[in-house]
Amino acid sequence: MDTTDVSLSVNIGGIRMRNPVMTASGTFGYGSEYADFVDLNRLGAVVVKGVTSVPWPGNPMQRIMETPSGMLNAIGLQNVGVDGFISEKLPYLRDFDVPVIVNVCGKTVEEYLTVVEKLNTADGIAGVELNISCPNLDCGGMSFGVDATLAHQLVKEVRSQTRLPLLVKLSPNITDITVIARAVEDAGADGLSAINTLLGMAINTETRKPELANVTGGLSGPAIKPVALRLVWEVYKSVSIPIVGMGGIMSATDAIEFFIAGASAIAVGTANFVNPQASMEVVKGIRAYLNQANMKSVKELVGSLKVDL
Repeated sequence: MDTTDVSLSVNIGGIRMRNPVMTASGTFGYGSEYADFVDLNRLGAVVVKGVTSVPWPGNPMQRIMETPSGMLNAIGLQNVGVDGFISEKLPYLRDFDVPVIVNVCGKTVEEYLTVVEKLNTADGIAGVELNISCPNLDCGGMSFGVDATLAHQLVKEVRSQTRLPLLVKLSPNITDITVIARAVEDAGADGLSAINTLLGMAINTETRKPELANVTGGLSGPAIKPVALRLVWEVYKSVSIPIVGMGGIMSATDAIEFFIAGASAIAVGTANFVNPQASMEVVKGIRAYLNQANMKSVKELVGSLKVDL
């Protein structure tokens, strides 16, 4: 079969993309940082780093370090705030023919709503990705993403205030991720991003102090891929909305595994730091795999895992 017959296009919760390869929030800046290495027009979507109601300074240094087969980060969602994003960052992205998805963060429901309401009137935004791993100050700092009731309430409130396609990024730091997945689906989510980073830490044995100033941080990279795959598979069996799989994707082969597990699209994250052209290589590799397997569409792969139980 000629490669021109292969279709990579997907529709994730109302976001139409030319291919299923997105950039994971927090690993691709606001897009401009990678434009010298990646043709943004060839991506399925650009997911910008988390945006909050007001600028956040982030955590003190040291806030990033390499670990075996991965990295820890405790950046603390440093960003320019929603007003700064709309006035300073979004105009650049409008020059490209690629869907822009804005990752939204907050410490209260009201902060999330403030961001979303401003995004509603901004031109050039294809969708919203809610980061529900943020600490909910109204509940003593408990993450929205570890409590099904909190997650449902947040997504329901946001859903009532926007018509933009709404993805929800799930935390893996929970006993049963499917409970949260179903709760946010019931609240009106159009799709799910799975997964966010795993909570970890590193210790300097000479000083006996944490390597990160924040003590703990988010673990990402190849080390978490087996966990991410398992969680995507569990979520796929539990919901009917599309899933964007992520967590340690370094190659097209990694991406194919996520499709087979149930993801309809994938996001390249930590790999961007190692190889700025990783996303482009993944797109090319997916097309080659489909051609070799005589498949006409990437959709044929989704949820095709063969399990003998």
